[in-house]
Amino acid sequence: MDSQVAVALALSLVGGVSTSIGALFVIVNKAPSLKMLGLLQGFAAGLMLSISFFDLAHNALNSLGFLKGNLWFFAGVIFFAVVASFIPEPTLTPTSDVKGRKKNGDEGGKDIMKKHRRQVLFSGIVTAVGISLHNFPEGMAVFLGSLKGLRVGINLALAIALHNIPEGVAVALPVYFATQSKWQAFKLASLSGFAEPLGVIIVAYLFPSSLSPEILEGLLGSVGGVMAFLTLHEMLPLAFDYAGQKQSVKAVFLGMAFMSARSESHF
Repeated sequence: MDSQVAVALALSLVGGVSTSIGALFVIVNKAPSLKMLGLLQGFAAGLMLSISFFDLAHNALNSLGFLKGNLWFFAGVIFFAVVASFIPEPTLTPTSDVKGRKKNGDEGGKDIMKKHRRQVLFSGIVTAVGISLHNFPEGMAVFLGSLKGLRVGINLALAIALHNIPEGVAVALPVYFATQSKWQAFKLASLSGFAEPLGVIIVAYLFPSSLSPEILEGLLGSVGGVMAFLTLHEMLPLAFDYAGQKQSVKAVFLGMAFMSARSESHF
């Protein structure tokens, strides 16, 4: 079993590294425009909604039944709506900005840009968390595929890796815009991808002796509710603001179509 775990762990690392490759596409170019950022937010919102409704909530409904599945889902919505009301906005106040506020004429414009950066940073973190939660069971899938045979594991790992590249872009782009730090963008995107190796480790050593399948499906259903709330409350308004409603909606459906094609390739 140890050799199989090692092989699955190595294969899952391929998927994790691919998110870093996506981040590289962002940090080697100039800072993105607000319109491009809005389109990426719409695309990421499509990814998140697809994961939430067609993956996590769908599995909870199938495993637990209509009533229990919905209770878990909306428990996640209500829980995070309450928690979010107590979470202060992240503060990004570089020293240069503080010194620059001596000029009253520039103060209004700087305040607006700071607000934009705070909103974008939060949405980037939300995207990273959502993608991490989705990558976690993908690590489990790579492990189970590797148990069936090396060819199955390799094919699954490569397919996941190819689809993880734009997810790395979706995480790195808003973080880079908000922080102006290539390292922060690269780091957060990479961390979201390395949830896959973590999934391998968990399913190999901890999962059988911890949560029951019913509780796990319920918790994942709640995660779907959290992601749906965050997407509709934070990401879509930001996309509409920066790219306009029509273009943002197109980006949302493109993201949903991308995730649907990705999910289909796993079966």
